[in-house]
Amino acid sequence: MSLALSLLAAGAFVAFLFPRLVRRGLAAPRIPETGRPAGIPWRTVRIPTARGKTLHAWFIPPRGATPAPAVAVLHGWGGNAETLLPLARPLHLAGHGLLFFDARCHGNSDDDDFASLPRFAEDLEHALDWLARQPQVDARRLGVVGHSVGAAAALLVAARRPGLGAVVSLAAFAHPARMMERWLDGKGIPRWPLGQLILWYVQRTIGHRFDDIAPCHTIRQVRCPVLIAHGSDDATVPVAEAREIHANRAHDRVELRILTGGHDDCQDLDRVLADLARFLDSSLGPGGDPKENAPRTGGALGAACSRGAPMRPAPR
Repeated sequence: MSLALSLLAAGAFVAFLFPRLVRRGLAAPRIPETGRPAGIPWRTVRIPTARGKTLHAWFIPPRGATPAPAVAVLHGWGGNAETLLPLARPLHLAGHGLLFFDARCHGNSDDDDFASLPRFAEDLEHALDWLARQPQVDARRLGVVGHSVGAAAALLVAARRPGLGAVVSLAAFAHPARMMERWLDGKGIPRWPLGQLILWYVQRTIGHRFDDIAPCHTIRQVRCPVLIAHGSDDATVPVAEAREIHANRAHDRVELRILTGGHDDCQDLDRVLADLARFLDSSLGPGGDPKENAPRTGGALGAACSRGAPMRPAPR
């Protein structure tokens, strides 16, 4: 009888308690925005996405002549649309339309039963579709900037969307399984057997094998230009993973930039902004009237940017 009860208790744990504990442990913190775009025209929009949900977003229309190229900007795990706002003013001055949005379960977007890399990618697909329908936007010249899991989602979308014009990947991890293993180590959870059970459960829940959505693999299917930027002191995702993604590229239009900084901050602000503007202009074409656009120099772009650095999370 005691053995039967023990088996019953173990079965109940696996069937009911284990999934709840894993989902609770992996859930992203929801941090609403405390700021908004400043000094440039913008409007708040709601974008429909999968499963009948909607996304909160800020649309910044392009300046100068339209239709113009546009860029969807996607934060990382636990971030929100405010996270990458330092990019808004300099890229707007360069003539690009911009869409900063919250993924599901983040910021002010709708909740869902869980968030995941594939769902970040779903939300990004819907954001790009929304951008393509705007009269100020040239639907043939769309790009993506993503940070961390948002960067991994950007590469996944680019692998599926051959018409995408450009991808900027900031601090992407090479493989979700390794990211999960670092999370297990940080929680003191043994990789075997409990860790392997958690990895199996996560793959089953999200409906995708980690190998199929890993940036070090999806980069092989990406045909558009890609800029991979990564902090040399990143303690969350080792810089070696950026080099791994770059090494697996399918063509020579994939650039790698190693920056001074960590996962969520960057000391090379002028260099980042200058590289982003140059890369997007060369990949998507300059936006608006070139005579009205900001000079393509690090100092000018850095001065145009509000204080702070790309990849810095919103205040908690």
